[in-house]
Order: sequence, then C-alpha cells, then structure tokens
Amino acid sequence: MPAPRHALLLTAGLGTRLRPLTDVRAKPAIPVAGEPLVRRIIAWLAASGVTELVLNLHHRPETLTAPVGDGSDLSATVRYSWEQPVVLGSAGGPRQALPIIGAGTFLIVNGDTLTDVDLGALAAAHASARALVTLALVPNVEPHRYGGVRLDADGAVTGFVARGPAALGSHHFIGVQIASADVFRSIPPGRAVSSIGGLYDEIIAARPGAIRGCVSHAQFWDVGTPLDYVKTSAAFRADPAGVDRGRRVRVDPSARVARSILWDDVEVGPGAVLEDCIVTDGARVPAAAVYRRSILRRVDGEAELAVSPLSV
Repeated sequence: MPAPRHALLLTAGLGTRLRPLTDVRAKPAIPVAGEPLVRRIIAWLAASGVTELVLNLHHRPETLTAPVGDGSDLSATVRYSWEQPVVLGSAGGPRQALPIIGAGTFLIVNGDTLTDVDLGALAAAHASARALVTLALVPNVEPHRYGGVRLDADGAVTGFVARGPAALGSHHFIGVQIASADVFRSIPPGRAVSSIGGLYDEIIAARPGAIRGCVSHAQFWDVGTPLDYVKTSAAFRADPAGVDRGRRVRVDPSARVARSILWDDVEVGPGAVLEDCIVTDGARVPAAAVYRRSILRRVDGEAELAVSPLSV
C-alpha cells in the first residue's frame, strides 16, 4: 500500500539535550555526514512518494529554511508552519499545521531521527485496523535509555512507560506515525499540547484500540545527545573513522584532524590538532591549537573560540 503523500516534520523543538550544538543550528539542521539531517529525512520521504511536506518552525528557523527552501531540489513541495511565541508540542504543532497540511490522513515524522522503516507497511497496518493513529515501533532493546510503548495482543497501544525497569519488554517509538487529522481538531489553536503523555493517553482511555502500533525491526539513528550525534554521523560516513567536512572548509596541510566533524565555513590553522571534535559553523581553529573530545563554537564579537567538552 502506498504511504500518504502528505507529512508533517516536527522541526520546531529547542534541542536542549544537544546544546551547545543547537545554539548554532536547529537540531534537524545539524549535518550528518555532511548533509543536514532534515534534507536526509525529506529525501527518504520523497523516495517513498511522500512529497507534500510541512515543517513546523520555532528555534533557529533560518537554519532550516536555508538548506530546505521549497524542497524542489529534493523532489518535494515544502511549506512551513510557524509556532510563535512558544513551541506548541507534538500534538499542538500538528493542530496548528492542519490547514497547511490539507489532508485527512498524514504522516508525522520527528525531525531528529533517521530510520528505514517501511512506510507502505505502516500505511497498510493503519488502514486495516481503521486506527486514528499508528506508531512505528521496534523492540525496546535499551529500556535504560528509552521509554516504551505497551501493546496488547492485538497490537493496540495500552499505555506509555518511562525509561528504566518499567520499560522492560516494551516497544520503542522510532519517530514515525500515521495520524488522522481529526485526532488534533479538539485542541484549541495556539495551545501547547504533547501527544505521548497528553492527548494520546486521553484517547487511549476514551477509545481503547484507536491508537495502535506497527512493530518491525527497522533501523533507526537519533541525535539526542552530542555523543549520539557523533555515532549517527559516523554510521552514514563513507569512512567511519574519517572526517566529515561541510561546505567551504579549509584545513591547512600541516594540521592533523581525526574522527572529527567540521561544519560549514570552518578554518583549521597550521599545525593544529583536532581529535574527536565537533567544530561548528564559521569557527577558526588557530595555528598550533590542540583540542580533543571538544565542541568548538565561534562566538560573535569574540576573538576566541567557545570550547565545551564532548560528553553526554
């Protein structure tokens, strides 16, 4: 069964766990192996026939609109839903975007996760169950890291549990779902509302079986923390032990750079050493400087780099 042609990408979040990287770019705009995450997601959707897309915007919106534009170079049509002055959440955001999406059923895709889930199979499961919402799930093999989704024997979602012992034996939501627009219409426009932990819990209580899970063994990669980001970028790099380079990067031939990620407009001076580092847009690494396991940022108006440890 074909996937819905319409999708909302959730790209408005603040990305607080990924700071200080998200002080520079919105999380979905961060480059993965040289390509902004959001462009990778759009290309994957378009290849599956999902070509009518809406991105919601709040934090650092220019870092999303600049690389995406109208989506035409990715074989998609992209429009934008603004959320100001606050982020409206994983249910309030879709409610705000409904008039722009313009479809009765559509995909909702988290803007911070890459996956190869079969969208056709997800659509078929959604249609056959006549569900209001169908979540793409995989077995939760890391319950200490991820909260879980509980299913009954028929595949209906019975509840959500926090990470830890309660998540043992649960399923992990990998950030892709199909939803009916009617799910969100009861939310007052402009109100911040979450789906999991909010609206979806209310629906489960009022209409058991209306929210369902589609379980597969799809792969997924996230960028929740700086170390998650490093692992995800390495997974998509041609040489996992190599160096990611953005646009207009200049590295002096005498510099040594290993296992590092260089964003756009980075300069690395003579004799500098970078090992296991992330260097963000426009940063200038001075000659003979040595950095290991660090995040380097340019600070406007300051001569020196802002340096943070690369840790969870």
